[in-house]
Amino acid sequence: MELLTDVFFYMNIIGLIAFAVTGSLKAIKEGLDLLGITVLGIMTALGGGIVRDIMVNQIPNALKSLSDMSFALLGVWLAIVVYKITKTDLQNRYIILIPDAIGLSAFTTTGAIIAYNANISFFGVIILATITGVGGGLISDLLLGKVPSVLRDDFYASCSIIGAISFYITILITGDLTISSVICSLSVFMIRVVAILYNWHLPKFS
Repeated sequence: MELLTDVFFYMNIIGLIAFAVTGSLKAIKEGLDLLGITVLGIMTALGGGIVRDIMVNQIPNALKSLSDMSFALLGVWLAIVVYKITKTDLQNRYIILIPDAIGLSAFTTTGAIIAYNANISFFGVIILATITGVGGGLISDLLLGKVPSVLRDDFYASCSIIGAISFYITILITGDLTISSVICSLSVFMIRVVAILYNWHLPKFS
């Protein structure tokens, strides 16, 4: 249990900061004010985890722990400071997509860990991991009045699904939570980066 808690804690920190940075940069790009930047950054960071916890009948950790909100606010602050100092070109899509890929990989892993701890089925692991991974980005797109990119034009949720499957298979073979978590996280991140570089999309039907 202690190992599970440790792995979850560190993955959660990575996901919170990365997604808060992503959401904040999206808000800056759309011209939102300081409150809008903060709200979008926080909701991007916390949204997926809140949905995940509700699905396993838990009070969301974001509402119980000071650390989740603190790390989300740290991510918002980092995004603003880095943008102001470097005058980052937000038209360069990699500036937002790379931290987003980091957040996706970390949160997919935390979702898989929670699902494993809840002793749910194979499909439950996939669903919970994917919702945790994509939930924040989906909420941020809705707040910006956009059709979520996960439903429209990106190879995104598929990365979480593949990562969740790799987690499940690895935990069955090795029984080692740390190895399973690392493989899940790396597989999601690497596939997402390749998808960004080569502009992968799922097929559409007109």
